[in-house]
Amino acid sequence: MRLTLADSLRHPVSAIGIALTTASALLFLALFTAHMFGFLQNPYVGILLFILIPIVFVIGLLMIPAGLSLNRRREAAGFPARRWPTLDLNQPAQARMAVFAVAATFVNVIILSMASYGAVQYSDSTAFCGQVCHTVMQPEFVAHGAGPHARIECVTCHIGPGAGGFVTAKLNGTRQLWLVTTGGYAKPIPEPIDRLPPVSATCQQCHRPDRFIGDRTDVIYVLANNAASTETRTKVTLHVGGPMGTPGGRTGIHWHTNPANVVEYVALDDKRDPIPYVRVTTPDGRVREFFADGANQSDLRTRPLHRMDCLDCHNRPAHTFAASAEREVDAAIGRGLISPKIPFIRREAVRVLNVAYPSQEAAVAGIDRQLRAAIGGQRVGGYSAGDLQRAIAATQDIYRVNVFPSMKVAWGTYPNQLGHIVSNGCFRCHDDSHKSRDGMAISQDCELCHAID
Repeated sequence: MRLTLADSLRHPVSAIGIALTTASALLFLALFTAHMFGFLQNPYVGILLFILIPIVFVIGLLMIPAGLSLNRRREAAGFPARRWPTLDLNQPAQARMAVFAVAATFVNVIILSMASYGAVQYSDSTAFCGQVCHTVMQPEFVAHGAGPHARIECVTCHIGPGAGGFVTAKLNGTRQLWLVTTGGYAKPIPEPIDRLPPVSATCQQCHRPDRFIGDRTDVIYVLANNAASTETRTKVTLHVGGPMGTPGGRTGIHWHTNPANVVEYVALDDKRDPIPYVRVTTPDGRVREFFADGANQSDLRTRPLHRMDCLDCHNRPAHTFAASAEREVDAAIGRGLISPKIPFIRREAVRVLNVAYPSQEAAVAGIDRQLRAAIGGQRVGGYSAGDLQRAIAATQDIYRVNVFPSMKVAWGTYPNQLGHIVSNGCFRCHDDSHKSRDGMAISQDCELCHAID
């Protein structure tokens, strides 16, 4: 039985498969070339290029042998025996068919390899994580782009090392894609603190836990709601410290993550707040346990014990959201983004930021309208129309990166545990109420961590 290209076309399934394979291959090569040269940068093009087109390509490949099989069954109907087709390369038609099949298989393998590699690379990109599922991941994507880790790809921190971390992440991603498709995702998206890779595979690839940092100075701006938005500055010297001297020595805030020390705790919820139990093991092997007031010791035994690491304080390292409009406006005025010459600008900016808008688009329009109505007619203080326009733009930007009504992300939705001003933070343990059995308390002495001028 001779098998020629014409045999493939005798059954519509094979014919359609050849058409799909050829069309998707040509389309993939054309779009891939345009993508490589930077002509196609929209994130949705990646879905078409690396996911949808390869799927159509594979479906087409599978349809070709399926059609050939159906065609042989049709032609063999009524015959008592069925024979496998023979290939005789001495026949010019079959030789051409064999050369075509080998060449097509070679090209198909290359295309599938490129598509598979591109699909993996694209699914690991920040654009895929943040822009494809635009509404769902918009808060995290915007916060990431505005933060100090903006140039770090999402997968660097969200996918663990090795094949196990890769497979786990892809399976979890499949589940998330299903939730997005069905609309079953939570609003707001919960913090994945229990599903993140260990800090040894993420944070510590760039940040060294054994490095001595010393002191760092920060300035906190607090403004009044009067006409002049009177400013008060507080300089805070943070004793960050780090490993030095004797192993495990008390050298500032980073004593907690000194590899020579082991600080473990039990938390009552997935946000790791409150913390009723702390256990400290020093380099000499001494163990001391601290219990919060009213802690149920029998209940604590049933809960997991966590070893303290970077993420217990730096819990929002790449997706930081402001705790309040007041602090963001104060910081913007302190940095010169909003002119204090504008009368009552601090009070009015805070007021319009705290309005419950139905969407970000409505917020942008509402902030502009309300600030102009409240301040635009006043010409005291020597401010210009440009000052007001810049103040409006800065206030709109504050809203854009912190509040997302579609995902129910508002002020304080994601508490930042770095410090203790806007969340419990340090005071989860350093509250003078966590005591050992011999009466020693975890100190709340301010000077241990910082000095205030």
